[in-house]
Amino acid sequence: MRATVALVRRHGFGRRRYFEALICRRGGRAIGFGLYYFTYSTFEGRPTLYLEDLFVVPDERGRGAGRALLRALAAVALRRGCARMEWTVLDWNRPSIAFYRKLGARLRREWILTRLSGAPLRRLAGLRRAGAPAARRRARARRPARPAARPARGR
Repeated sequence: MRATVALVRRHGFGRRRYFEALICRRGGRAIGFGLYYFTYSTFEGRPTLYLEDLFVVPDERGRGAGRALLRALAAVALRRGCARMEWTVLDWNRPSIAFYRKLGARLRREWILTRLSGAPLRRLAGLRRAGAPAARRRARARRPARPAARPARGR
């Protein structure tokens, strides 16, 4: 895991917020959360609430916290004019899949998650290494060689 408290704090509570979150509490204790953000559906012509992460502490699972979080998230989605909610679930997570199906969610097997990160992401952006645009490096390579300010010392 690469996330740190500082990154989460900056991205969720800083000047430019990338996500929002709902916290579920029982007896004053945080027992779960739903972390979400909004995307836009060009097909629907309306926003989509994308649930990035739903988590309930193990000793509270099966006691209604997940359902309460999803109910609250559905209310947020409708209040914000969303046409739908979407999220992913790992194919081996059978209890969650069964839970989502029981709520009426459909698994969309025709969609394939596509991810670009690390070196391939930098390469596509024109960067070969962090912070070095390939176009700038190529432009430097095409410049004529300049004589050194001072002659090199002999061997």
